[in-house]
Amino acid sequence: MRAENSATDRVAIAVTTPDRFAPPRGPDGGVLLAGLGVVAFSLTFPSTVWGLESFGPWSLVALRSLLAALIAAGALLAGRVPPPARRHWPGLAVVAGGVVVGFPLLTTLALRTTTSSHAAVVVGLLPLTTALLSALRTGARPPRAFWAAAVAGAAVVIAFTLQQSGGTLSRGDAYLCGALLVCAAGYTEGGRLAKVMPGWQVIGWALILALPLAVAGAAAALPFEPVHPTVHGIVGLVWVAAGSTFLGLYVWYRGMARIGVPRASQLQLAQPLLTLVWSFLALGEEVSAAAPVAAVAVLLCIAVTQWSGSRERSPATGRPSRSAGRVDRLRS
Repeated sequence: MRAENSATDRVAIAVTTPDRFAPPRGPDGGVLLAGLGVVAFSLTFPSTVWGLESFGPWSLVALRSLLAALIAAGALLAGRVPPPARRHWPGLAVVAGGVVVGFPLLTTLALRTTTSSHAAVVVGLLPLTTALLSALRTGARPPRAFWAAAVAGAAVVIAFTLQQSGGTLSRGDAYLCGALLVCAAGYTEGGRLAKVMPGWQVIGWALILALPLAVAGAAAALPFEPVHPTVHGIVGLVWVAAGSTFLGLYVWYRGMARIGVPRASQLQLAQPLLTLVWSFLALGEEVSAAAPVAAVAVLLCIAVTQWSGSRERSPATGRPSRSAGRVDRLRS
């Protein structure tokens, strides 16, 4: 038999170069990536408290964004990444306003009047806020069990906050509530964009977009806020810039692209407990008996949200969506 008469036709097969450092593809890999992002985020509040030893709140936020933007610019230049399409810039602006500027600024101001452990548990409302905005923005339809577990976790957080504040909200809590809204918007848009571009490019271009504001903020704040360099202060600044803002958001958005915004967001229910541990170890903060109880209570909701979130229904058919996971795995 001659080669041209072979019974089988030649079919072109796309081959991709394996990434030896990449986590497993699919839902498990997405959970791992998003979980690494949560670990990075859990160090943000203690690191911010350290940073405030050396810098004023406005200077710390500006320098944090500036340093992270320089890291992002180096990565984008090294990868010769072209600018995103024009239609993606509005979403990137929301990411920049939410997670690059709004959340760091509001939480830094809050940490001047409240402890890292208290702020961590209040921010436990972020998963529910993100899931709600995602449902409104993308039409995602997690099942009822998902919402029941998410609401239960949020209820525990609200009860803890009111118990700690004597039934009233402080100025720090007001800052934290504002931070929840802007951060949830940034997570939702970032998770959506991470389905069409790599997660590190999403946060990278968002940081570049906020760079002029960071430069102006640093120039305006540094002359009026004295700088007192300490080891804690420098380490805190470096971590919130490189760890929380760039690396943390990179793996977070990549994980969200694989498992969806609602399901990934509920992994942050573990963040308060992790932050309580870091606050105790790094800052020596006294943790009230109610704080770890509240944190563990919301942790119990994670298993339900992850199980039920994997059965998310398609907006078009109302049936559990299976193809979306395959598409996300291919894109990521």
